[in-house]
Amino acid sequence: MNKNLSKSQIEELIMDIENKTKLIIPPIKCQGIKTKLVSWIKDNLSTLKFDRWLEPFMGSGVVGFNVRPHYAIFADTNIHLINFYNAIKNGEITPSIARSFLESESIKLAKSGQKYYNEVRERFNSNFKSLDFLFLNRSCFNGMIRFNRYGKFNVPFGHKPNRFSKAYITKIVNQIDYISQAVKLLDWQFVCQDFRETLKKLSKNDFIYCDPPYLGRHVDYFDSWNDEDEKDLFNILNKSNSKYILSTWHSNQFRSNKEIEKYNKQNIQTKEHFYHVGASEKNRNAMTEALILNYLLPKQKIDYTIRSGVQLQIMEPKSSYKARK
Repeated sequence: MNKNLSKSQIEELIMDIENKTKLIIPPIKCQGIKTKLVSWIKDNLSTLKFDRWLEPFMGSGVVGFNVRPHYAIFADTNIHLINFYNAIKNGEITPSIARSFLESESIKLAKSGQKYYNEVRERFNSNFKSLDFLFLNRSCFNGMIRFNRYGKFNVPFGHKPNRFSKAYITKIVNQIDYISQAVKLLDWQFVCQDFRETLKKLSKNDFIYCDPPYLGRHVDYFDSWNDEDEKDLFNILNKSNSKYILSTWHSNQFRSNKEIEKYNKQNIQTKEHFYHVGASEKNRNAMTEALILNYLLPKQKIDYTIRSGVQLQIMEPKSSYKARK
């Protein structure tokens, strides 16, 4: 953070950034990215004041990057995510460096396709360079981040040798530029650690945003999650005097998330959206997402409870609020 700028100057610069872009998309793609939830989450922060933003499951960082807190700790157990953002923060990766790198790599990928992708993947698994991580993330299958039990990146090629068009490179460079500017203006820390460490010392002036892995889903080397983790997170949040939002899935047409039940004394909001698997309309599926808050905003005094066992309407998006005392 630039200590020479006044608070008003910082505010003006932040407003200028906000005016130039409505929704910040991070340079690193992640499965389960919460882009569609950003405005909903921000609505629940509209009247809150806090000193420190804590994000123990950073992932893509899309929520915190759009909230733009003055002081934030972004934590994750994936060292490569943290190294990437620290490389931007310390100037190892700049927009111009990223552009030059991607332009050079795009020529090689266009020429050799999967062969060159595999070469970069092997190179990354030897030296773990952050720019190689960016390249792999943006050219692998579905933008997945997956590591095997030996900690090696193992996602296959996305079969798009011409992936890095000039427009696509510019898009990525602009995303890096936003982070580069933000870390100069704001006090953002990127740390690799377990969520228990991140949430060890909390105060009433902290705000916690949690997007933990889903219990029972496939996990990898950096993304494990079990019953003990689920229980520990609940206990930490339950005992804390900090305000928090936890995002998770509520239900789909086949089943509901039983892990939400232990938060039944909190404010549980639900919102339905659709996701697609493949291009066919028959693969259009409804998913109800949930936000769990330990506080209420003035507008949330009406109880629009979705009761268990009730068939959800899946033909149009809708929102509900479950406010509990």
